[in-house]
Amino acid sequence: MVASAWEWLRGKKPLVDAFFALAVLFFSLPTLLAGPAQIGAGYYLLLTLLLTGPLVLRRTFPRTVFGFVALVSFVQCVLGAMPIPANVAVLMGLYTVTAGCTFRWGLAAAVVGEIGAGMATYRYPQGADDRRLTFVLMTVLVAGVYVLGLHMRTRRAYLRSVEERAERLERERDNEVKVAMAAERARIARELHDVVAHNVSVIVVQADGASYAIETDVGRARQALDTISSTGRVALAEMRRLLGVLRENDDAGAYAPQPGVAQLDDLVEQVRAAGLAVAFEVDGTPAIMSEGRQLTVYRIVQEALTNTLKHGGPRVSVSVRLRYAGDALDVRVVDDGRGAAAPDDGHGHGLAGMRERVAVYGGTVHAGPRAGGGFEVAASLPVREEVAA
Repeated sequence: MVASAWEWLRGKKPLVDAFFALAVLFFSLPTLLAGPAQIGAGYYLLLTLLLTGPLVLRRTFPRTVFGFVALVSFVQCVLGAMPIPANVAVLMGLYTVTAGCTFRWGLAAAVVGEIGAGMATYRYPQGADDRRLTFVLMTVLVAGVYVLGLHMRTRRAYLRSVEERAERLERERDNEVKVAMAAERARIARELHDVVAHNVSVIVVQADGASYAIETDVGRARQALDTISSTGRVALAEMRRLLGVLRENDDAGAYAPQPGVAQLDDLVEQVRAAGLAVAFEVDGTPAIMSEGRQLTVYRIVQEALTNTLKHGGPRVSVSVRLRYAGDALDVRVVDDGRGAAAPDDGHGHGLAGMRERVAVYGGTVHAGPRAGGGFEVAASLPVREEVAA
């Protein structure tokens, strides 16, 4: 409660400064009520307000406020008006400039305060000994306020450095925790990968055994199928745990269906709606492929069309061709855009990701400018796992 109130007050500088200005004004009331009759209380009231009023903004505009109250005190001294309690505003301004501004501004304010001390000492009538004592006392007062301001300035700088160091250490600790969590997730993923791979191997062996025994030994075939069922459930559960580990901080689209070859028509229509002329054709009889392979084909075409939109230039056209040739699928995306003349911002990783996706399934990909102009992406992907092996 106290800490929150203090933080609130730290953000309300004029309000806190107004409290101190009211204190100075209250301290000046006896002088206002008992001022010399020949000058009048109105003069003292005006002078007091001129000295205490700017203190409301002393931390908001420290140099301006100090210069104003110093100027008012200078005019007061030149006119021969006697000092009043509100002249303490000069010392308050000196402290604020020294504590809140640079060292040079603080030193300049101290010099102005010392000049004012000398003027006040020799402007008002008093004995020689009294003048020396007054000058020494006022010099000590100015120097003390200046040293106090320097001390507070150094202390605030130290506290800021401590806070920054604490924040930096906290960020480093959070980063270390994130790195440790990532390393642990990677270790768990490797372990679960081994478990899943083992279970899948068991399923394959049992399936082969069941296929051989289904006609000669129905009981053994049924036992193999039961083993496949239980092992598949375990593998599925471990796979879900693996995906949960890897997607702990990636919830976006975790359960969205992944696109495949059937969604290429929609992709082409989207690109056409964006203003790109696209010709799409499919040769051969479409083969049955796994969802992962279909997703790879979709991403290849998507990345190639995206690059054409970004770098192809105006009035560019592109052709997308899928050719099913036996056990392989050939994907070819060709445009007539800028080709090698297209600017490269150095931030693209799509082609590298494309190669990684194709390499997972034992395929090949080539992407680069064409000799006659334009850009070409050509990929060949096995449609079944045994073909890649």
